[in-house]
Amino acid sequence: MNGESMDMLADDVGGDDHVSGAPGALVTLVEYADFECLHCGRAYPVLADLRASMAGTLRFVFRHFPLGWEHPHAHDAALAAEAAARQGDDRFWAMHAQMFEHQDRLDRDALRGYARAIGLDLARYAADIADPAVEARVQRDMETGRASGVRGTPTFFVNGVRHHAAWDLDGLRDALRAAAGPTARAARR
Repeated sequence: MNGESMDMLADDVGGDDHVSGAPGALVTLVEYADFECLHCGRAYPVLADLRASMAGTLRFVFRHFPLGWEHPHAHDAALAAEAAARQGDDRFWAMHAQMFEHQDRLDRDALRGYARAIGLDLARYAADIADPAVEARVQRDMETGRASGVRGTPTFFVNGVRHHAAWDLDGLRDALRAAAGPTARAARR
């Protein structure tokens, strides 16, 4: 792979991705993240703000990239999110929120507590966590991340191009508005 291709998203957004926002949005923001990563935790409220303020313009996609060598609970958290997703896309986003809002507690007991708190069928949750297809789903995200040059988290792609600048609110908002073109710039006035 050449250096230029490492700045491009290797796998287009598809039907099995976790997507929030309008399907026909002008801008797609893909995040590769780890639920236990402190930087991802800092990005979480920034992304929530952007998702709310750019609701008609932005489509947000979450992909797993657990850094197990640094974060011992990250992989289990990714499995928990996927198990929640099997009970509805809204359940994925509820679990996503629980884990980022309680990032300091992601052991298996805590994850089961979050599953209970968001109203999951706990027997089904337990079965899904153990399903090899759930593991395969997490691995697919990691493989597409590596193919896209992801080495750490969070890593962002704006309309398929890697975002290298700051991922604070102003940095990401500016990149998203630039990607949306004149339509988004006119809307902010």
